Amino acid sequence: MRFRNLLLYAAMCMPAMAACGAVQVMPNGFNVRHEVTIGAPPAKVYETLLGQVGSWWDSDHTYSGNSTNLSIDPRPGGCFCERFPEGGGIEHMRILYLSPSKSVRMSGALGPLQASGLAGAMTWKFSGTSKETRLELSYSIGGFMDGGFERIGPAVEGMLGQQLQRLKLFVETGNPAAK
Repeated sequence: MRFRNLLLYAAMCMPAMAACGAVQVMPNGFNVRHEVTIGAPPAKVYETLLGQVGSWWDSDHTYSGNSTNLSIDPRPGGCFCERFPEGGGIEHMRILYLSPSKSVRMSGALGPLQASGLAGAMTWKFSGTSKETRLELSYSIGGFMDGGFERIGPAVEGMLGQQLQRLKLFVETGNPAAK
């Protein structure tokens, strides 16, 4: 039975499908992994990820309710930030490592994770050809969270899978909500 479930999961994660992910939850944190194939070269996916985050990120997963308030400063130390229309804002993550069209690593705790004693590392890895990109996303969170990680880990996995799918659709069609 376990082998059959593994085969079913593998079949669902074929490159033509949406982002497939997995979450590993432990008492002191969790790790999320996603992978997707996007019909565009790595340089275009990289530029869209960093330069157009406000166009593909879902507004439902922002503090301001509007993803156009998001930006990523594409340099080591650069902020993945959100400005608030009434002033102020929030730093979601900070860039630690940047290798154009190859890898981006950010540090920080997204959304409701910021209110707890947590540290996180998110890595985006790009590989591919002039016609398509294999994009791998991993996000590791560790520390203390009241109530544990059993519920929040799968919720973060789902949210990041949705964002990765939106990025794929935006790169391929110009519309992050295309069907």
